[in-house]
Amino acid sequence: MEFLWDGLRQAVDLLLSGDDQVLDIVWVTLRMAFWSTLLALAAGLPLGLLLGLARFPGRGSALTLVNAGMGLPPVIVGLVVALLLFRGAPLGWLDLLYTLNGVILAQAVLALPIVAALTASAVQSLPDGLLDQARAFGASRAAVAALALREARVGVLAATIAAVGSAFAEVGAVILVGGNIQGETQTLASAVLVHVSAGEYGTAIALGIILLGLVLLLAAALTMLQQRQPRTVLGRRS
Repeated sequence: MEFLWDGLRQAVDLLLSGDDQVLDIVWVTLRMAFWSTLLALAAGLPLGLLLGLARFPGRGSALTLVNAGMGLPPVIVGLVVALLLFRGAPLGWLDLLYTLNGVILAQAVLALPIVAALTASAVQSLPDGLLDQARAFGASRAAVAALALREARVGVLAATIAAVGSAFAEVGAVILVGGNIQGETQTLASAVLVHVSAGEYGTAIALGIILLGLVLLLAAALTMLQQRQPRTVLGRRS
């Protein structure tokens, strides 16, 4: 237990002292988590709405694929993305290998099926008559999709929390695609792995505590937004 308290004290010291290395790692981690989650939401929300609202041949197979995608091994995704980004590979011209943008791309690929599957599930759980009533009043497809997204916001925010958590926890894709380069592509999770491998357990615990603190803060903020009660007007939700 004393070992953990030593790690906690070291974490506080590292933050209060403004250690440049730690601040760089935190900044890289936050940038990676923000942009990868944003990309996953940009692609995953429309896909989830399509799978949750539309009826088309092969929809069941598509749902199966996105649900299976939630369990994709990160190291395999990282390997595939890295192979695609090598020079001479289909995406090699993007010059993203061993860059933060490459790590963001790999993490977005990992988070996309999480967002799509949870969004589709949330939309499918809406009351049957709600969207039918909107269609009956002449609502456009875009308006129906917006209504579904608003009414399924608890599930959508759960998908966002899961995507952010995945970004913070990821190690395999960071190392394979980004090379775990200090100051450029090294994140808190991959830095913990490096320090444990080097036998620097105190620093590893300190970085781990900082990582857990960030996860808890962002999860708390998103959960507060998720559980926020909608305004009511004349007894109706707005």
